Amino acid sequence: MSIAIEFEHISKSYTPEEVVLSDINLKIEQGEFVVLLGQSGCGKTTLLKLVNKLLDFDTGYIRIHARKLSEYNIEELRRSIGYVIQQVGLFPHLRIWENISYVLKLQKKSKDERFLRAKELIALVGMKEEYLMRYPRQLSGGQKQRIGVARSLAAQPSIILMDEPFGAVDEQTRVQLQNQLKEIHQQFKQTILFVTHDIHEAFRLGSRIIIISDGKIIQDGTKQELVFQPQHPYVRTFLGLKGFAALLDETCIETLYQQVVNGNISFDECITYLNDMKKGQNFPGP
Repeated sequence: MSIAIEFEHISKSYTPEEVVLSDINLKIEQGEFVVLLGQSGCGKTTLLKLVNKLLDFDTGYIRIHARKLSEYNIEELRRSIGYVIQQVGLFPHLRIWENISYVLKLQKKSKDERFLRAKELIALVGMKEEYLMRYPRQLSGGQKQRIGVARSLAAQPSIILMDEPFGAVDEQTRVQLQNQLKEIHQQFKQTILFVTHDIHEAFRLGSRIIIISDGKIIQDGTKQELVFQPQHPYVRTFLGLKGFAALLDETCIETLYQQVVNGNISFDECITYLNDMKKGQNFPGP
């Protein structure tokens, strides 16, 4: 598998006393869904913004598809990478189809090509074609986020950066957007680098999770490894019971509940199953 993004000894400071990132070393393979997880101010968003040159770093190297970041033209780089943020950033004076296909306009694609691509993408994110002719002010917060995701896919980028994109919507809408994003990733296999402070969101989305604290990578692994094999006291403290609970998605919990209610397993057997999750035991059948 080829390396899509590589951070090599990356450090960044705003002042000698304010170190934001310290000796970051990280390789992300093409097609991975990697989540940067940590508390506010830990450096995760700063690390993300280095990839598309929204911020500069002090020392080290970043490579995109084996090319050093310094070798890219900044406009070429940003147009080749999808970028989704919490504020969405739709142009209020443009219709939805124009917002979705804006990067294609910069690439000198024809109006017909752009509109056709917008039609494909609005269907992909679960919205009706009629929304293409509306303006951003006519959409709900969740709909705007879907358009933000659609826009990030317009130029068929191999890499998508997402900075807490679903943080401003309600819980039900957030789960719907997360599930939709997982389906899109499974279908197209882009490399996604996703920033969040939400443990449940990280565990729901990430095939690999990087825990960051005080500008340093504390642990890199799967959600099971982070919960059951913490390599640092901070990981154990940060995840704790929330991390264990996040491993149990709603489907798992509902199935266990029904098993106990229907008398298929006892409550003690339910507890035993939860304890045995660490050992990779099979989920109890119907």
